[in-house]
Amino acid sequence: MSDAVKSWSTRLNSAADKPVAAPTREEAEAAVRTLLRWAGDDPTREGLQDTPKRVAKAFRELYSGYAEDPSEILDKVFREVEGYDDIVLVRDIPFYSHCEHHMVPFYGVAHVAYYPTKGVVGLSKLARLVDAYARRLQTQETMTAQIASAMVKALAPRGVAVMIEAEHMCMSMRGIQKAGALTLTTQFTGVFKEDPAEQVRFLTLVRNGRG
Repeated sequence: MSDAVKSWSTRLNSAADKPVAAPTREEAEAAVRTLLRWAGDDPTREGLQDTPKRVAKAFRELYSGYAEDPSEILDKVFREVEGYDDIVLVRDIPFYSHCEHHMVPFYGVAHVAYYPTKGVVGLSKLARLVDAYARRLQTQETMTAQIASAMVKALAPRGVAVMIEAEHMCMSMRGIQKAGALTLTTQFTGVFKEDPAEQVRFLTLVRNGRG
């Protein structure tokens, strides 16, 4: 390899090791103005003058999951539960996310269950965990697996079950335009994966009480 090629390769590797700097707020707002023009509107008109600023602010909230560490959300375990080792289920956790393919919303509910071994976490922490992954550019399949994996790593339970039901706007308001169609995904680990009866129990508990 020539010295010139070695030098170029070294520069490429060094650049790859450096974290990419986040755009400034001004750059983000300029990008929104560009998209507004691309859509066919005038970003200087009265109704749109503050839109880039609002969109940049909204992005901070909509994608706040990137700043969340799931392991920290589940880091406090309550061990004094009087020997409780049966299923813990939090049902119908609402969430809002954005499809990574078209950046349009998908939303629905998540159902999360586990069999504790070393203790339990606060119920609100499971809802926070769902939000931590939902508030990112996502696919429903990946989000389902991520929630289950985070619980396995943090809690070492006998099993985890996650089910997500969601409507995708990329299917409802564009493309095939089939509003009301729901996508269901599941992820099972431990006893839920090994024992079909445990899966049936989970699904029964999720559906029980629904009209």
